[in-house]
Amino acid sequence: MEIVKASILDLNALRKLENESFAKDAWPLFDLIAVLTFPDVIRLKAVENDRMVGFIAGDPRPRDGWGWVATLAVDPRYQRRGIGRSLLHACEVKLGVPRSRLTVRPSNLAAISMYEREGYVSIDLWKKYYNDGEDALLMEKEL
Repeated sequence: MEIVKASILDLNALRKLENESFAKDAWPLFDLIAVLTFPDVIRLKAVENDRMVGFIAGDPRPRDGWGWVATLAVDPRYQRRGIGRSLLHACEVKLGVPRSRLTVRPSNLAAISMYEREGYVSIDLWKKYYNDGEDALLMEKEL
């Protein structure tokens, strides 16, 4: 598995990955195009056997002193192999800010566990954040 920069040429693979990873929350086409083209966005993909098996996007916000992990997806068939952790580390390095933030569903215990093992702590709960009304746990890490 290697981690490389993603581009607009990855649109179809990213769309498939989002739908497989986030049935309830897959980003719409416009958002996927934006994340693959906006100039300041960090976009990395995990590739295995010429196939995208993971993706992360980060938004550095140096004026705020933190960066935002906008999405982290790993193909369900490739989960629990360290791909998400590797993508997260690579993105954190490229953010170039002192802290990183992200949101996660409180029901996504596997993701929360991984984030906590990587040093993230819960700092807030955003009510009814997701489309189906589930709250979002806001987590932060000192980098």
